[in-house]
Amino acid sequence: MDYENNSWIWEGVNYYPRVFGGLMVTAALLGLSSSYFGGIGVPYLSLPCSWSNLGIFPKKKQGKKRIRVYMDGCFDLMHYGHANALRQAKALGDELVVGLVSDEEIMANKGPPVLSMEERLALVSGLKWVDEVITDAPYAITEKFLNRLFHEYKIDYVIHGDDPCLLPDGTDAYAAAKKAGRYKQIKRTEGVSSTDIVGRIMSSLRDPKICEDHNGTEVKPQEENKLKASHISQFLPTSRRIVQFSNGKGPRPNASIVFIDGAFDLFHAGHVEILKKARELGDFLLVGIHSDETVSAHRGNHYPIMHLHERSLSVLACRYVDEVIIGSPWEITKDMITTFDISLVVHGTVAEKSLNCEVDPYEVPKSMGIFRLLESPKNITTSTVAHRIMANHEAYVKRNAKKTRSEQRYYEEKKYVSGD
Repeated sequence: MDYENNSWIWEGVNYYPRVFGGLMVTAALLGLSSSYFGGIGVPYLSLPCSWSNLGIFPKKKQGKKRIRVYMDGCFDLMHYGHANALRQAKALGDELVVGLVSDEEIMANKGPPVLSMEERLALVSGLKWVDEVITDAPYAITEKFLNRLFHEYKIDYVIHGDDPCLLPDGTDAYAAAKKAGRYKQIKRTEGVSSTDIVGRIMSSLRDPKICEDHNGTEVKPQEENKLKASHISQFLPTSRRIVQFSNGKGPRPNASIVFIDGAFDLFHAGHVEILKKARELGDFLLVGIHSDETVSAHRGNHYPIMHLHERSLSVLACRYVDEVIIGSPWEITKDMITTFDISLVVHGTVAEKSLNCEVDPYEVPKSMGIFRLLESPKNITTSTVAHRIMANHEAYVKRNAKKTRSEQRYYEEKKYVSGD
């Protein structure tokens, strides 16, 4: 009951204060006796309503505190391992805040980044598990920054993977968070790393006749296959991982389904922006991801850098994507349009050139009047990213070698301390 509905009670308080006070005391004693002396047999007085219902003691809203977790990183050459780490981090709380390390901090601690801050921001904010991004995150979490996280951003826990994150002096970058007791750890995704991807690019795009290994010595063509084999993906896809990345929801009845296809190799900011633009044109975005064989036939034998299932997970992690077709054909057929109830087929203006231009893959949707060319928001392509790495070959070799030595030293010291 609210105040207006209980006017008779308040009138009684004003005109008969002693009577009303006596009733309250009597009721309180009887309530106490029936609960405290339950076995004595004192009769229980049933009141028509509780005190809280009378509006005398307003009810407190029992809202559960939302747990905010923080995870930081460079997120350079964004891959499904990064996405899976952020997925796991989000599972440890209700809201995920991501700290994006600046270009200057990356340069000082690791070497030149492949992607700019703007490109990395597009990739991170485009992930379905990310709620907020801090763009001025330091490489090392100092006590000062930790206090800022706790007080300004209301962070409950700092999250990181079980792989080492070492500063140039060899110390743990998360020592302050661990000391504060606000640190939680997730499992690293095996089979992929930025270092590994750089290695794949450099082994795939080097001169096929003569190339150099990491020591600067010439590598003969017959040794090239061995070099490439060392960078073959070690990722073992499972149905469970695909389910974890998937929305798990189909289109609603009469939904407008938009379809876009491509290789989506080395998933980058250009991919995120065109997917966002495509999703705005309908209710459900279906993405076709070409098979490895299809990509090789149309882009060249050195592509794709990432294999089909790796590319599929990267696309599925994007917040604008509802579903993917794993191994989508090059040509879009009438049967395919009917099967998936596609309303609109789109393609970006910026894309890799095909080596085989004999057949227009969009001939059928064009003839049906359901094709639309979208102006690509960014000029970046997979080749653009790959050639950035090739142009800075020496810097990335040194960067990767430095990281490898640091990790080896970390594991050796850890093994020594544990006595294994």
